[in-house]
Amino acid sequence: MLTPIAADEFAALMARFAPWPAARPVGVAVSGGADSLCLAWLAHRWGTAFGLIIDHGLRPESAAEAALTVARLASFGMGSRVQSIAVARGPGLAARAREVRYKALVGMAAEQGIVDLLVGHHAGDQAETVLMRSRARSGPAGLAAMAALHDMFSVRIVRPLLGVAPGRLRATLMHAGLDWVEDPSNANQAALRTRLRRELGDPDGTGEATASLTAAARRRGEARAHAERETAAILAERASIHPEGFAILSPGPIAPAALAALLRTLSGAPYAPSLAAVAALARDPRPATLAGVQLLPGGRFGPGLLLVREAAAMAAAVPAEQGALWDGRFLLRETPGAEPGTMLGAIGNDTPALAHIGLPAAVTRTMPAVRRDGIIIDPEPATCFTPAAPLAGAPFFFDDRHLQTDNWQLPPATPC
Repeated sequence: MLTPIAADEFAALMARFAPWPAARPVGVAVSGGADSLCLAWLAHRWGTAFGLIIDHGLRPESAAEAALTVARLASFGMGSRVQSIAVARGPGLAARAREVRYKALVGMAAEQGIVDLLVGHHAGDQAETVLMRSRARSGPAGLAAMAALHDMFSVRIVRPLLGVAPGRLRATLMHAGLDWVEDPSNANQAALRTRLRRELGDPDGTGEATASLTAAARRRGEARAHAERETAAILAERASIHPEGFAILSPGPIAPAALAALLRTLSGAPYAPSLAAVAALARDPRPATLAGVQLLPGGRFGPGLLLVREAAAMAAAVPAEQGALWDGRFLLRETPGAEPGTMLGAIGNDTPALAHIGLPAAVTRTMPAVRRDGIIIDPEPATCFTPAAPLAGAPFFFDDRHLQTDNWQLPPATPC
């Protein structure tokens, strides 16, 4: 039998994500399966933890399993909350369910005052991710697989078990006398992860194949962390990011990776354009439109370039509810009212509504406003420029003992 994870070992794993204020609770995403239930058990013994359970309703027994998970957490003194969500069946179900699940988890964490959300990904998951991305011909950054720490707007996603073999998680539960839910979808051979798991033939995650794949992810993670530190240094010197969602780039050639990161941030996209797509423009920055961003003459900002969201590429308006994210860029912190027809979208051609702030029309037309029945009722809503990804930087493991924890995100110029 594999060795259970002792309390001091888990404390050492968590110490890599320090500091941990004593009074600050952590949230644990708990599906009821062995991995997340073990994480909950370990986190509860380590500090103050609260379980966040999502019921997708995709199987008839899911509600009963969620209730059983609540009872199992309560059996060792851990509080929890269940939220039911609806996911429409159809193509891309797994990806859509994952997106909805994380959105719900982040919302639940915010409601509980939780800023650290622990998830139970382990070494086996990391190995499978490397295989999946390799077969999808991902680049070096993608082959670094999952980051141990991912900062979001209101929470940070923490993966303390990313270097731990899954067999040890089950051994820990058995040692503690705890049972768990077995999700039958994990045996579905139509799912790519299931097929890859079978190919690996290493359910405990202690074999050479898993070790080799996770070691490769660590090496690529180290390389990615180094490259992103360089990108951050370039952007800190060359770019000025403004909370209205635009940037000023100083004259001269720039590294393609730095330009790609800047385009991703200003467009609100989750991923940067390929380096091949931006290479020519990086060698000779000039007025152009690329990846949903316009590069315009700097004008009153000086001899450089003004980079602003491409108006034609902006997303449609969304209901103006607190916490709404429009165009992948602006988060609504406060809502002026919940009346029907109240929407958050672009200022567009109503730029005179913001003439007093002195910004070019190319910028103001891409900024958010709240409308009711098509009429602007709030040209300067309480929004925050909140792009999907930081300009540069994501913490990755160098080895089983060290975590690259530098966070090179360049924040908005004003607090949100």
